Amino acid sequence: MFVPEIVSTLRGYTRRQLLADLQAGVIVGIVALPLAIAFAIASGVTPDRGLYTAIVAGFIISAFGGSRVQIGGPTGAFVVIVYGVVQKYGVDGLTVATLMAGVLLIALGAARMGAAIKFIPHPVVIGFTSGIAVVIFSSQVKDVLGLRMGAVPAPFFEKWQSYVAHLGSASWYAVALAAAAMLIIQLWPAVSHRIPGPFIALIGTTAAARMLRLPVETIGSRFGAISAHLPHPVVPHLSFTDVTTLVQPAIAIALLGAVESLLSAVVADGMIGTRHKSNLELVAQGAANVVAPLFGGIPATGAIARTATNIRNGGRTPVAGITHAVTLLLITLFFGRLAALIPMATLGAILVVVAYNMSEWRTFRSELRGPKSDVIVLLATFFLTVVVDLTVAIEVGMVLSAFLFMRRMAEVTSVTMITRELADGTSLDDEDAATLARQLPKGVVVYEINGPLFFGAAERFRNVLGEIRERPRALVVRMRHVPAMDSTGIHALRELVRRSLRDRTVVILAEVSDQPRTVLQSSGLLDEVGPHNVFDTLDAAMVHAGEVASHARGNTGAHKAAATGASH
Repeated sequence: MFVPEIVSTLRGYTRRQLLADLQAGVIVGIVALPLAIAFAIASGVTPDRGLYTAIVAGFIISAFGGSRVQIGGPTGAFVVIVYGVVQKYGVDGLTVATLMAGVLLIALGAARMGAAIKFIPHPVVIGFTSGIAVVIFSSQVKDVLGLRMGAVPAPFFEKWQSYVAHLGSASWYAVALAAAAMLIIQLWPAVSHRIPGPFIALIGTTAAARMLRLPVETIGSRFGAISAHLPHPVVPHLSFTDVTTLVQPAIAIALLGAVESLLSAVVADGMIGTRHKSNLELVAQGAANVVAPLFGGIPATGAIARTATNIRNGGRTPVAGITHAVTLLLITLFFGRLAALIPMATLGAILVVVAYNMSEWRTFRSELRGPKSDVIVLLATFFLTVVVDLTVAIEVGMVLSAFLFMRRMAEVTSVTMITRELADGTSLDDEDAATLARQLPKGVVVYEINGPLFFGAAERFRNVLGEIRERPRALVVRMRHVPAMDSTGIHALRELVRRSLRDRTVVILAEVSDQPRTVLQSSGLLDEVGPHNVFDTLDAAMVHAGEVASHARGNTGAHKAAATGASH
């Protein structure tokens, strides 16, 4: 399970596949170049940090991961979290948080939690993904319009108020470059699928701005020259205070990285017909996020768009991902200084296109037609991502989903009195016809529980059984459709047993399945009920209930006779 995919894929590796992987890796490396720079800038750090992340993390994720075609690096999903951490804790705080997130991811993979991560509700994923798209788009308005203003405010509404206030300072040159870049990205696929549109847009608009001497802001004018080498690894100083204050963002980075990488791996499996190793993928993602920050990198995860580009261009083994990292390294070493010439409007246009593709607005719109509970989760996650914080959005979305799921499960669970059906000789379904078609013993009441008896449904169980007006001699509880019980369900059942004991009513359990029986036994409630009052079939339970009721009536008759004799 923890053997990297590169080991298995290189068995029987052919020269033809090697050439295909090399070609795909080079193309993906070219695609990743503008995205790595743009995501770094949007995250509030220098552009070279995006390149370091794509190189170091991209290599580790491909070399040691559990997917054959996964491409790792900085992604748009992290922009919101990284920007918030940098603004609040600085770059050093981001480094520590990323390291902690890497350790958490390794722990999740080692604990074989890869499958559990996939159970995050779809409305939560769509909500924060669409919210991130809106945030990315909002953060690029300044560069796309070439607004002359200071630092962009972090809060969403203040940001747009500032844009409106400085709208008069817009640069038509920047707008023209951004529009040209977007147009190239959209139209270029009709010309060629081999060379990526964002790369053509970057080269074309950079050359135009340089040749025409357009007065637009560039990477160099804002950040200075980009270093043409990888930095030496630096281990950050970790104090106890740093660790405790950065726990929440670290958890958010780890959770988002896990979701994004496994989602990308699942999409890749569907495209090439394979199955990834989710636990190993988490370990590789964790290792990447431990090592990359030491070289000045930011959080990394599996990138769906780059992974799909890899597959479409023939990549089928991790060699393609390793080639992508090497390609970026060579570009950084030999052409890194030229990146200073790239106009900020071009990078803004590339990120606007990324935001549009991330928004999944068609899926978002279709989700609005779903169940109301899912719509509530979707909108809550979306608006909290945009207005408050992605960490808060994920936490609230998950908790809200859990509560709504519990409510739904509680609604599914029902407690019904089937005494009337038994008395009439009718049945609740065909398979019970022979069992239920009998005369109901006098003084016996039968209830049936359908669904899990957990804390969400325990109150309904109490309410229904609390409606019993007459004190029956025997109370039969049929549990054939109770797949599971929790401690609250046990507590509700124990209350029933003890109250019945005070009322001199015998509780009889029928058709108890394995999990509830195990819980009853471990909690000691089986001893309180009495093993002789638990039956595998309703038929046997009814016979025993009849005997209990008959015995109780006999005792009552004897007491009455004794009382009559004493009076005479």
